[in-house]
Amino acid sequence: MRQASLAKPALAPATAPLRGRRDFYLMAGLLAAMLVGFAGLAATVGWDETIAQLKSLTGGQMVILLLLSLTNYTLRGLRWHLFARRLGLPLPLRHNMLHFMGGFAMTITPARLGELVRLRWIGRISGWRLERILPLPVVDRAFDIAALGLVLAGGVMLSQSGGYGAAPVAALAIATAFFITRPQLISAAVTGLWRIVRRWPRRFVALRQAARSMAGFTSPGLALPALGLSILGWCAEGYALFLLLTWFGADISLAAATVIFIFSLLAGGLTGAPGGVGGAEASMLMLLSAHAVPFSIAVPAMAIIRVTSLWFAIAVGLVMFPIAERHAQRALVRRRE
Repeated sequence: MRQASLAKPALAPATAPLRGRRDFYLMAGLLAAMLVGFAGLAATVGWDETIAQLKSLTGGQMVILLLLSLTNYTLRGLRWHLFARRLGLPLPLRHNMLHFMGGFAMTITPARLGELVRLRWIGRISGWRLERILPLPVVDRAFDIAALGLVLAGGVMLSQSGGYGAAPVAALAIATAFFITRPQLISAAVTGLWRIVRRWPRRFVALRQAARSMAGFTSPGLALPALGLSILGWCAEGYALFLLLTWFGADISLAAATVIFIFSLLAGGLTGAPGGVGGAEASMLMLLSAHAVPFSIAVPAMAIIRVTSLWFAIAVGLVMFPIAERHAQRALVRRRE
């Protein structure tokens, strides 16, 4: 019996490098696809104009853009900590921030499901079962969607240069977040799906338990601060795009720039592509063009803002991921001793 139980972990070292190489190739492929697409657009616009715009961006300005993105990550990390504390997880702020930031390394996975690695780290440290931790990423994503919808709706109302086609997307985002944060609705949906599928009973029981445990996240004392952190974080990203376009000489309002960033982010997510690559860039270029931003500005601005938002997050995650992995592994060993 003991020999059989020891044989299973022996597979982990063999499979981990395979997963690591697969994720590396996926990330490299997405980055290469983005660079090829940017090169094609730059060639269409004219290399001289594109390079001139890129060279006009100073090192200090690039630092400001990265700091605004880091502000977004930090505020949302604080929100993750609030949710973890409400769930009852006995983890300090530094651990929750480490888990949140480390999960960004898996942003390139389809639908960002790889970010659920955070649950593995938490489970190893706390000893909690998956169904007890599962509400954490669900409610975190729900508040992200709600904040994006509210920021988008506010930007549409304040924008004086179109963008009203984003209103249905904002409404859908808010409605989705409302559903996700209503345990009764989720439990009813899970029950209805079980009656249709009639398979995997344990998984459906776990989902219902996770839905019921989400009730504590909807109280105003937690929901309002969490939503405030989310809104401020995403507004920082919209402000970054506004600054970048202004530095490049575009005539655009802060509200319009924020609408363009948020709508592109949601559009990229709806494609299901890892990191929204392809859909987000296409949407951003289309909306910038609709706001009379010249292609010679829109193309380099799109490339830079995607680097400072998406790829910078992945870079931060890649730095934090091995630290979080080692910390969780050591905690698991200590618990087993």
